[in-house]
Amino acid sequence: MRTLQLPDGAAVPVIGQGTWHMGENPAERQNEVAALRVGIELGMSLIDTAEMYAEGGAEVVVGEAIRNCRERVFLVSKVYPHNASRTGVPKACERSLRRLGTDCIDLYLLHWRGQHPLGETVEAFERLKEQGKIRRWGVSNLDLDDLLELDSSACATNQVLYNPAERGIEYDLLPWCQAQGMPIMAYCPLGQGGDLLRHAAVRKVALHHAVQPAQVALAWALRQPGVLVIPKSSSPEHLRANASAAELKLTADDLQLLDDAFPPPNRPQALQMV
Repeated sequence: MRTLQLPDGAAVPVIGQGTWHMGENPAERQNEVAALRVGIELGMSLIDTAEMYAEGGAEVVVGEAIRNCRERVFLVSKVYPHNASRTGVPKACERSLRRLGTDCIDLYLLHWRGQHPLGETVEAFERLKEQGKIRRWGVSNLDLDDLLELDSSACATNQVLYNPAERGIEYDLLPWCQAQGMPIMAYCPLGQGGDLLRHAAVRKVALHHAVQPAQVALAWALRQPGVLVIPKSSSPEHLRANASAAELKLTADDLQLLDDAFPPPNRPQALQMV
């Protein structure tokens, strides 16, 4: 698995695993645990979760999946905006650590901006770093104006929506992050509801390379320097396909076909979120 470097030099896989909607159905728990473990074996050792997902249920699933291999996993979790105060962050982190069954989170993110000042959240993050509860911190769903206000070289990443059908960040946010050496962590890189993967242009490129449409979507995002992706899957077959997307190289003709189907932005756009 290819890796990219975070600002502090830590190497992380360019394809990780998302966990949104995991932990919602107890009947699926063992399948979800098994899928995460398969992904780890395939090199997708970055696992992204959040206290919001199933109200902590996804963190419990992740905790079970990494129980005997914590040292092999780069663990990402996120704090609710309403918990992102000076006193709320440490309490939320403790709850996440307990559910995850670990004493340290590798990367702790503000899930999106809320009512608490960014400076107050950062202050709480830095205190958690000093205490050894987290190794680094970052943000999610912050637009360029927010990052300019944040004004911190310690921010390890910005996790945002990015896929061929939703590429507004390419106008200003992505270039700025690339110039700063701040990686973008792309969530929903396969789109939502399956429409992207059924699109004729994506399927044509997939047929050309004899791969699955999901591999095309992931390779498309990974063509950008400083971008990593966190697709979610509970299928071993899909996990293997996702992992192999790191080696798929799209041609100029492929990219032109996708540009024609999903035009790049030609003006600033409000940050898209799901």
